Amino acid sequence: MLDVKWIRENPGALDEALRRRGLPPLGAEVQQLDAKRRAAQTEAQRVQAEHNALSKEIGIAKAKGQDAAPILAKVGALKARQAELEEVMKASDAELERFLAVVPNAPAADVPEGKTADDNPVVRRSGPIAKPDFAPKQHFELGEALGLMDFEQAGVISGARFTILKGALARLERALAQFMLDLHTTTNGYTEVSPPLLVRDRALYGTANLPKFAEDLFRTTNDYWMIPTAEVPLTNLAAGKLLDEKQLPLRFTAWTPCFRSEAGAAGKDTRGMLRQHQFYKVELVSIAHPDKSEEEHERMTACAEEVLKRLGIPFRTVMLCTGDMGFASRKTYDIEAWLPGQGMYREISSCSNCGDFQARRMDARFRPAGQKGTRFVHTLNGSGIAVGRALIAVMENYQRADGSIEIPEALRPYMGGMTQIGGNG
Repeated sequence: MLDVKWIRENPGALDEALRRRGLPPLGAEVQQLDAKRRAAQTEAQRVQAEHNALSKEIGIAKAKGQDAAPILAKVGALKARQAELEEVMKASDAELERFLAVVPNAPAADVPEGKTADDNPVVRRSGPIAKPDFAPKQHFELGEALGLMDFEQAGVISGARFTILKGALARLERALAQFMLDLHTTTNGYTEVSPPLLVRDRALYGTANLPKFAEDLFRTTNDYWMIPTAEVPLTNLAAGKLLDEKQLPLRFTAWTPCFRSEAGAAGKDTRGMLRQHQFYKVELVSIAHPDKSEEEHERMTACAEEVLKRLGIPFRTVMLCTGDMGFASRKTYDIEAWLPGQGMYREISSCSNCGDFQARRMDARFRPAGQKGTRFVHTLNGSGIAVGRALIAVMENYQRADGSIEIPEALRPYMGGMTQIGGNG
């Protein structure tokens, strides 16, 4: 959530931020709602001051033996007025919060303007793209031919956008997750967490998934939500906390299933397992000092990139333009892996700096050393990386002409020494 004081003092800055995102101005509306709330607050303070003054007069009148009834009547009227104003303030606060809850974060100054993914500049590339001497297949063609990937029976059990992995492919998926967790915890300094997969409204509100993106989520019949990503419980580890400055940054990682209804993705990537209702992901979350969050963002992105480097997967990193970036983000890097079967780069990780946008919603603060007052932390999240998409990238980049799949060196210790899936090896 954006800082209402910043909007009050810089309504034009909000409108410019929204313009960059391709959205209409809202600065005047926020100011109007804020003015209504502040007017009620000012009047309530005036009434309270008058009430306090009259209360003193009651004591003086009684001490002098005077009739205090007229003053008591005024005090009663002021109490009633105070109660009315408190209701107005509560309603105004709620109205302003509801309005700000669906206003997106302001893009950082260095985020390029654009409308779609076509406007995202490439920041860097890694790894040569191999040119096989055979026509590469897509992952679902390889998996089905090996008899280790079953979409048909998954559809019978659960419907569209589900996959059954068997045997060596199921183990390869698990190996990828374990490899990522080991890298992030032993080399990259993240603390592994096993978080809840079911969360309450407040947790999703804190990460800005609610109220705007409710249709993209799965909800249980008893008011739990299934997490769309471990970002939700991991970021909420700081919710309502007042941290010491010396504790920052906090770095967390988790391997969890993720659940998304993909309501806004009808017709996209319906073949294969690129876009699923249920998938696994290794998530990275940082709770950072505001002065260090840009540096932490670069570090997090490098940690995600290192996964692909060690797997030998060609990739490129792009910076999302203003029209393609997420609602809560102020700056995002997408890492896109090369998929030979599709002959194109596809997103495999997204690393975002949300600034204090989420922290304001969940009241996550820290106390600066030697200073009075508190500040909101900055929150960052990134895929470190999407396990299912990493499986796809490995299958397509390590496929052989006979349909077998070589296992990358980095994963062989997690595969019991296996060097390939399928074929005669």
